[in-house]
Amino acid sequence: MSDVRAELREQFLDAFGGADFPVENQMDLVPALPNGPATKFEAGDVSLTAMEMAAKLGSEQEFPYETAEELVDDILDGLESKGII
Repeated sequence: MSDVRAELREQFLDAFGGADFPVENQMDLVPALPNGPATKFEAGDVSLTAMEMAAKLGSEQEFPYETAEELVDDILDGLESKGII
């Protein structure tokens, strides 16, 4: 796993781990984020807000998610497939 992917994984798990799972859609995740949609994730040269990620990955995500790990794995795979990480 690349350093950027590992760093983002940790940040995503911290941010989304407090969500009420299962989550049915992106809006279910907002209350868990420390700064709502403006929550920023940064690792290496990558910097994204939660809102930017939602816009870029909307078609990549397959809700519902039962766990934070399942959600985070899907986010990271989507970022990788789009060439963002």
